[in-house]
Amino acid sequence: MQPDFDPVTTARVAWDGGNLISPAFGDGYFSRQGGPAESQAVFIEGNHLVRRFDSLDSHDLFVIGETGSGTGLNLLLAARLFAERAPANARLALISAEKHPLSKSDLERALGLWPELAPFSTRLLAGYPPPTPGFHRLHLADNIDLTLMFGDALDMWQQQRARVDAWFLDGFAPDRNPALWQPRLFSRIARLSGPGTTLATFTAAGAVRSGLAEVGFRIERKPGFGRKRHRLEGSVPGAWKARKVRTGAALVVGAGLAGATTARALAERGWRVRVVDAGGIACGASGNRSGVVYTSPSGKATPQNRFYQSSYLHALGWLRRMDAEGCGIGRFNDVVQHITSARQKAKLDQALGSGHWPSSLLQRHDEFSVLMHGAGYLQPRKWCQLLLDHPGIELRQHEIISVAEDLPMLETAGGCHLEADCIVLATAAAVNRMDGVDALPLNTLRGQVTECRATAASRQWARARCTSGYVTPAIDGIHCVGASFDPRGTDQQPIDADDVANLEMLGKWLPRHWQELGGANIEVTGRRVGFRCQTRDFLPAAGPAGGVNDDRQLMFNIGHGSRGIAGTPLIADLLVDYLSQTPLPVDEAIRSALDPQRFAARRAKSRPFSAFPAP
Repeated sequence: MQPDFDPVTTARVAWDGGNLISPAFGDGYFSRQGGPAESQAVFIEGNHLVRRFDSLDSHDLFVIGETGSGTGLNLLLAARLFAERAPANARLALISAEKHPLSKSDLERALGLWPELAPFSTRLLAGYPPPTPGFHRLHLADNIDLTLMFGDALDMWQQQRARVDAWFLDGFAPDRNPALWQPRLFSRIARLSGPGTTLATFTAAGAVRSGLAEVGFRIERKPGFGRKRHRLEGSVPGAWKARKVRTGAALVVGAGLAGATTARALAERGWRVRVVDAGGIACGASGNRSGVVYTSPSGKATPQNRFYQSSYLHALGWLRRMDAEGCGIGRFNDVVQHITSARQKAKLDQALGSGHWPSSLLQRHDEFSVLMHGAGYLQPRKWCQLLLDHPGIELRQHEIISVAEDLPMLETAGGCHLEADCIVLATAAAVNRMDGVDALPLNTLRGQVTECRATAASRQWARARCTSGYVTPAIDGIHCVGASFDPRGTDQQPIDADDVANLEMLGKWLPRHWQELGGANIEVTGRRVGFRCQTRDFLPAAGPAGGVNDDRQLMFNIGHGSRGIAGTPLIADLLVDYLSQTPLPVDEAIRSALDPQRFAARRAKSRPFSAFPAP
């Protein structure tokens, strides 16, 4: 059943000295006798994490699930312990639901009480997402990920397919917040658990004890912390055994935005990566001088619209983590989206009033435009170069003509065979010209960008602006105006009429900018033609190419259209989690919407294929 991804409202809190209180639930976020000490006693020791982390071997995976993230205290303590006790190449995945997340200012104040938890708390604050529904992936360390799931705990955990090794059942007391202690959630927790999975909670309420026992946990009552007389520990019968994070050799075909982000994500997870592209880095549609980092807001929480929002936020996290602005390849000082039609105005009005786009992300700029905070512009080719600058990545220039049927192997035009443990095809529409690959329903859309000489006035422009096209601030004295949109165009050479159309678009919607750029005397210094690749339903095709039984470990990363800058980082992390066999960064509804097999499933009028059977 499709859950409701309702708008997220931040928690209303009060401070009583050094204690954080929820007036709505009449309960505190942590013990007055010492928050870290209680979390250590109840959740860390209750799940025997010191012993279990000490027992981990190289490339082992450990997954902790939580029902209420609150201040993040439990998770940060677990992250610190993992960093101290586990092997450096083991991996910790933290997954936590929260219906009413703290505002960033309240979270910052709370975490300020525990400076000993830096640098993990610093990274949590740096990547803390705005209050938008669904999954948000953060990096707390090179080998520690946190997935915050903003929404009702039952809904969010029903959208999660991770196998959990230890549970932190935390939240306000059962008599204050019964929705977090209901039988359906206990059933879901049990379904995501395996032999030896443990749980711990501060409460010893009879309904909680019996409810967990009914779904298969062996429950023990233990001495409580502070004024609490008792707490609970539990486990699933059977011996616990850690699972391995998969690594190996990967072949990524394509060195544009899709391929470069995928290669970087794989390399950061320890894969040995060869990137293969006949033309080199960003030789296709990813090679424009500049591009705008933004998305299209919508008030409807469909999987498609939520992908656009979550991938945009995820891209901003990548750009921040890799210091793209500090490296001089972009600037992220907001984007102005100008309204060009009644339909667009209605859509933006709906987004602004929906609650899905908080003011920290989207605000009305004036009567005819909105401001998208955190958005900006960058140089795609330099972004790809930065992504591929990693010791675990090797770039080769080959033309790939086929994929072998029985092995993860590619054949080049020169007759060479390249082997690996997995292959990711990030070649846009060229994928349909490869032998051994089932064709996807793809369209190519010709676009032409016009490059214009900056003037003294135009050099003062600070923000990118989007209309039916876009114009970027000057980069090396050149503005980009574009881009034309021709679904039938096949001409690879620039067309004068497209430059005229681009500049007319600028003059129509941004007459002051057109005039400051030179008006009728704008100097065109260059043009660039690219072909966007788009699927039939406008979403990327991302995931296993041939389904769960595809022994070739062949993945698609295809069909980003004009949204490649914003969409590719999240897809890269999705693919590396598929291949590494670690928890996915997107909810099940988005995963299914991106599944390359969705087209075949629709043709067959069958249920959508699931890459991982629901546990």
